[in-house]
Amino acid sequence: MNQDKIFHIQSIKEDFAFNEQVAEVFDDMLNRSVPFYGAVIEAIAGLLKNYAPKGGTVYDLGCSTGGTLLELGRRLSNMEMTLIGVDNSPAMLKKAKKKAEMFSKSKLITFLEADILTHDFSDANVIICNYILQFLRPMVRPDFISKLYSSLPEGGILIISEKTISHDPSLNREFIAMHHQYKRDRGYSELEIAAKREALENVLIPFSKTENIELLKRTGFSSIETFFQWFNFCSFIAIK
Repeated sequence: MNQDKIFHIQSIKEDFAFNEQVAEVFDDMLNRSVPFYGAVIEAIAGLLKNYAPKGGTVYDLGCSTGGTLLELGRRLSNMEMTLIGVDNSPAMLKKAKKKAEMFSKSKLITFLEADILTHDFSDANVIICNYILQFLRPMVRPDFISKLYSSLPEGGILIISEKTISHDPSLNREFIAMHHQYKRDRGYSELEIAAKREALENVLIPFSKTENIELLKRTGFSSIETFFQWFNFCSFIAIK
């Protein structure tokens, strides 16, 4: 696994993008930047084992390097699911396909280069959006969630993980500080933390936990629950 040193010495000249440079170190970036990412995937596998139909179709939107689907394929091999990853970054998909080949999962997982805002998901039983909504403009999120809701059958499952904000200024500052400490503990320097935050400033726009839940409620999902939270990181399950 290549180590993430993108913000080690260089100054920020442009906003964060999921380009080839990021794709090469993305797995390390996830492991060191997103708290308990592996535990969230394990929890998703457990939820799908109990709630998803055998032989159903699972979409991972913004699938990046395919880590989520590879892990679900390993953990849920007896459920005979169709696993489809969708991303608009050729660099990420190239890495995902390479990993699938490496782990002999190429026949199990399909990767598609497409725009998640316009692609057809009408055959989906499960849709996973891990840390994706935060990169969509807030004004398009309601229509996007409505599109996913319409795509799912009754009993269909939507999984969302997001970085969130707190509307309490003191708690929000503290939660951000805890996340920065998490990164320091995993080897990121103060320069790297500050540089990445600057690069993401105009790209990542988080909602609060309540705002994410209200968005799902307004769309019509019948059952909504938070199944993971670590300070300003939350994961939700919504069932139609």
